[in-house]
Amino acid sequence: MIRILSNLAATAVCVFILHAEPARAGKYDAQFRQFLQSDIAPAALNAGISQATLDRELSGLTPDTSLPGLVGPGGKGSPPKVNFQAEFRTPARYFKDNHFNALVSSGRRLMQKHASTLERIEARYGVPKRIILAIWARESGYGGAKIPHDAIRVLATRAFMGQRPDFFKSELIAALKILQNGDVSRKAMKSSWGGAMGQPQFLPSSYLKYAVDFNGDGKRNIWTSEVDTMASIANYLTAHGWKKGRDWGYEVFLPNTVSCTREGPDNRQRISAFVNEGVKRVSGRPFPDHELRQPGNILLPAGRYGPAFIATENFYVLKEYNESDTYALFVGHLADRYGSNKGFVGDWKPMKETTRGAVRNLQQRLEGLGHDVGGADGLIGFKTRRSIGKDQEKNGFFATCWVG
Repeated sequence: MIRILSNLAATAVCVFILHAEPARAGKYDAQFRQFLQSDIAPAALNAGISQATLDRELSGLTPDTSLPGLVGPGGKGSPPKVNFQAEFRTPARYFKDNHFNALVSSGRRLMQKHASTLERIEARYGVPKRIILAIWARESGYGGAKIPHDAIRVLATRAFMGQRPDFFKSELIAALKILQNGDVSRKAMKSSWGGAMGQPQFLPSSYLKYAVDFNGDGKRNIWTSEVDTMASIANYLTAHGWKKGRDWGYEVFLPNTVSCTREGPDNRQRISAFVNEGVKRVSGRPFPDHELRQPGNILLPAGRYGPAFIATENFYVLKEYNESDTYALFVGHLADRYGSNKGFVGDWKPMKETTRGAVRNLQQRLEGLGHDVGGADGLIGFKTRRSIGKDQEKNGFFATCWVG
């Protein structure tokens, strides 16, 4: 009987959806409605989504075929080709002063505006307020960025014809749960074209796990509440392993006697050991005593052609928010500039311009020589950088760990 009732319920929503055809049908509209009928409705009902929620949120829904990165129904079309001939952008482009000055002044004002609230958030979650503000700035310009898309439509489209249909199917069901819980209205539930929602840019599953109601109004509101946004960012970082009392990292002078091939979190050692090898902070101040006995690792986003850092474990917690080294370094550097608005001491030296295709070819050659480059994707991560350095040293050159 339960099975029969479930099937009848699924059929009911499917019939409702199928009869809600728009006046002008798009190329994939009929297939999309069938997808909602056969895939989404049964899975949603099984996950506890009510019939009323499905009727309300899926009726008349059409795919947004303007979204980037779509491949075709079922995710079975030809994936869009990465433009490997596009210019490879060096890290220096992300760290120009004009990228930071406006964010610093706005962040300082918000730090004053929310001083007491940020103190309570920091006390509860252990994440420094400057880190919270820096992520908020990077994700949505402190809420000022336009986030125009209907989250349900984006997620349903990507589940139907994106490159990761199963992933977005689960995110769509998570989004339906959010609407059913009543934290936000459908009209207010805005996302990016990738499905990330609100001011901290959470995917729906992250919202369900990490969004918090810190202002006590009964809603976990990451769309219009600055307080809930800041607390939700802090909760996310804590849940992903933020080490209370530690910084993200320190800019350093890295002597030539310390090879750049030692970069990477898998080469961590006590910071005191780096000090014994001649590594010094560029500020001239010693490392804090509590940091000396903690692990750190070399970070060289541009090899020997850019500033050097000793990164802590918290740098890699920032990467849980976004996998890019450049992203995490941008957040950490902006957080530092709320205090003293100064750029890096180390120079970004002139580099030979290249393309992603050329980098990919280099990675493939290095793989052929037995190096682990972390995948031939045309991007220069730490595994690619140190592989370049190892090959340079093997051939009798000073290792720069960069293309050139």
